[in-house]
Amino acid sequence: MTPNKKVVIVGGGITGLSAAYYLHKEKQEQEIPIDITLVEASDRVGGRIHTVKRDGFTIEKGPDSLLSRKPAAMELVESLNIKGKVVRNSTGQSYILVKNKLHKMPKGAYMGVPKEIKPLLNSKVITTRGKLRALMDLVMPKSKDTEDQSLGSFMRRRFGDELVDNQIDPLLSGIHSGDIDQMSLKAIYPIFEKMEQEYGSVMRGLQQTMPVSKKKKTSKQPSVGMFYSFEDGLQTLVEALSNHLNDIIKCNRAVDHIEKKEDGYHLLLNNGEVLFADVVIMTAPHTNVPEMLSKHEPMKQLNKIPATSTANVILAFDAKQIKRDLDGTGFLVTRNSDYRITACTWTHRKWANTTPDGKALLRCYVGKPDDQNIVDLTDEEITAIVLKDLNKVMKIKGEPLFHEVTRFKNARPQYHVGHLEIVHEVRHYVDHYLPGFILTGSSYDGTGIPDCIEHGKYSAHQASNLIK
Repeated sequence: MTPNKKVVIVGGGITGLSAAYYLHKEKQEQEIPIDITLVEASDRVGGRIHTVKRDGFTIEKGPDSLLSRKPAAMELVESLNIKGKVVRNSTGQSYILVKNKLHKMPKGAYMGVPKEIKPLLNSKVITTRGKLRALMDLVMPKSKDTEDQSLGSFMRRRFGDELVDNQIDPLLSGIHSGDIDQMSLKAIYPIFEKMEQEYGSVMRGLQQTMPVSKKKKTSKQPSVGMFYSFEDGLQTLVEALSNHLNDIIKCNRAVDHIEKKEDGYHLLLNNGEVLFADVVIMTAPHTNVPEMLSKHEPMKQLNKIPATSTANVILAFDAKQIKRDLDGTGFLVTRNSDYRITACTWTHRKWANTTPDGKALLRCYVGKPDDQNIVDLTDEEITAIVLKDLNKVMKIKGEPLFHEVTRFKNARPQYHVGHLEIVHEVRHYVDHYLPGFILTGSSYDGTGIPDCIEHGKYSAHQASNLIK
């Protein structure tokens, strides 16, 4: 009998788990003769998704939710039969901290970019002069230059510096843990360039493609949040995947080197074990790949993709300790402020299932592109900085019941201008000289959890096609 083909998936984050799940699913449904192995360097799978329980609190040390408008995650949730465990976030007012004052997040915007004129004119975030400059987007001619540019330069040309610095940047830079003036427009938000080119205006494009709903909600219909998680946290998704893949996963096995052979690949692991693979799905961070493929010089191009470090700080309190509680779900901080936190989520308000009655749970973020050293401070030092910033806004009495600091060192890939060219060149080399090697994950085509699930699913399909 012909032996089964072997697929090795490197990396047990959500991309690798999704790739393993969908490939295993195809194997069963189509009776594909393959053996699947997933190797993970650490002692657990899930990557940045990590939920812990402490004193009745449900704490997310990494991401805290999934975005509803991207369907890949919900499709996986339904396939795993865990939709019944889904919880939606509580909606509420969010804020932007501008010049030491909290302002309500302006309505009528998409990703911080204004869509409607009236909410823009009513905004307290920018001055009258800034509003008039932002409205220039409606009459400004579209660019004739189709080369890649930074998201910041594009938005500043369309809307002016004030709106960008006080509204667009806090949201987009916060989402990507980066610098809007270096992020690639084509790699991250090509939709905005498309709107400018097709409609002559970003605002007009948003109005045409995302019209305001005419349906009025009744008081009996509460708002449904745009994010969701699970009763016991995002770890539910990881555990469901792990349960399906129990025999496939091998933790505490880092890949030291990958050798291309005539008939496939040899993967040398840190424990001395050697795995053979007909197909390799590489989901590990791009920063690790050149060293694994050290004999392939063009793979060093991946070193041109920068990565930033961040940390999130969880703070638990008795509710009575917060003397100036705020009616909302959290706030963003403008990058031109003297605050070192970039955002704060009032988790007890946003996710009621995370916090016992009479308690409060806050989650703050640090690690601006120009403040990377903060991540190297001790837990106590970072927590003191966060509390100092919070007390400028919230008036907290006493020390937290406990704190949890989670660091992500060089873990947030940055899609700077030229990112697509780097990825194209590397994949072009892989296609020609490393057949059966699939390069995927958050380093290349999208960093959100639903994006990573989509990457994993697509890679599984690629792998099955290579083997059939």
